[in-house]
Amino acid sequence: MKTASENLPLVSIVIPTYNHAHFLGKALQSVIDQTNPNWEAIVVDNHSSDNTVEVVEGMKDPRIRLLKIDNGGVIAASRNLGISESRGEWLAFLDSDDFWYPAKLQKCLEKLSRGYDLVCHGERWLGNGRDRQVLYGPESRATYHSLLFDGNCLSTSAIVMKRENALAAGGFLEEPEIVTAEDYDFWLRLARAGARIGFVKEILGEYTIHSGNQTRGVLRHMDAVLAVLERHLSSASANGTAFPGWLARKRRAIAYYSGARGLQDEGCHREAWKHFARAVVTWPFYPKIYAAMLFNIFGKKVLVKS
Repeated sequence: MKTASENLPLVSIVIPTYNHAHFLGKALQSVIDQTNPNWEAIVVDNHSSDNTVEVVEGMKDPRIRLLKIDNGGVIAASRNLGISESRGEWLAFLDSDDFWYPAKLQKCLEKLSRGYDLVCHGERWLGNGRDRQVLYGPESRATYHSLLFDGNCLSTSAIVMKRENALAAGGFLEEPEIVTAEDYDFWLRLARAGARIGFVKEILGEYTIHSGNQTRGVLRHMDAVLAVLERHLSSASANGTAFPGWLARKRRAIAYYSGARGLQDEGCHREAWKHFARAVVTWPFYPKIYAAMLFNIFGKKVLVKS
């Protein structure tokens, strides 16, 4: 006779990591603490030089497996290895510096049972002086057209999805020019294939914001998002679908605006001006740009006074 937990669908949790042993223990403990106990965790380690192996072994849980990879700085390769080694009906992704609240899997599976292929819950963004609760969605934002032209509204560590859909889509693209936006491209391809995407309007995990050299990271992500956009526009054109030119210009402007806002959040107000200007030149009809530029003036003055 099967136990109650064995009647629950198996969830495979893919956890890529590199030199994050100081975070990994908390991430793994948050998986162990799930109210739904029918899971496997696949830690994919990019040959860390810290005590990652000891952290994994120290959890002493047979549901946790450790794989090694040399991903060349492409995290998509780690996630794809985890997907290929997974055995569950459902897939979840957890970055090793994030963690979940105990009811995460239970509540996501409840939502998925209503006919969804992928669901995403809310997160608390915490770190580097910030504390913010973020709810993703709504469903009207998770269509292919809206994801492409209005931007991403999903978070990788907040996702649970059908494994078969991930396999059918071919996993995450491993191309260097879209590193940091490979998840955005993945959600776009899933939506284009008809996946039904839903949202759990609860905060069920925490996303960790790091300090450090964020300027380079912000600009790299902006360029990666633009590369994803151009890839999808080119694919649509090759397949005989023509989008209005103004939509593409507006989307590029949103990417420049988002890059400028990221720099602004890091206190890089002077660098932000260049990208606000690019946004205005590309599509001057996006009101948020002008509000953020006013804030940039104020923010710059505050920095000078301090």
